[in-house]
Amino acid sequence: MNMIAAKEFSTVQKKVAEAIKGRILVGHALHNDLKVVVLLLSHPRKDTRDTAEYQPFLREGRKRALRDLAAEILGAKIQQKEHCSIEDARAAMFIYQKHKKEWEKNIMKQFRFNKKHKNKHRKKSMPEQTPKAS
Repeated sequence: MNMIAAKEFSTVQKKVAEAIKGRILVGHALHNDLKVVVLLLSHPRKDTRDTAEYQPFLREGRKRALRDLAAEILGAKIQQKEHCSIEDARAAMFIYQKHKKEWEKNIMKQFRFNKKHKNKHRKKSMPEQTPKAS
């Protein structure tokens, strides 16, 4: 790897942030790449499709390895040798595409529920303003 020609972290971080802004981001355990390990970025939850977090893929409430999801859902063997981020990204995308219709329906239900719940809570917590007579 040629570190001399490498771009500044802040430059790459800014380009990635611009590239994903307003887009749906698909992956597995995305928080590892976005916040903790690599980019130190955040992305709106409503625009994130994480195969590690998607409730129907959990087993007894626990996250599953991408390797296991790929085997079960796609019938594919991945991560047989060294780690390949491209292979992982493709597997996560294929899993998402296979479940996209139901996944998006769940996201819309959740988003509507959260929005409705937030508005009800806001109305209750905001004091009524009575108009003053002049």
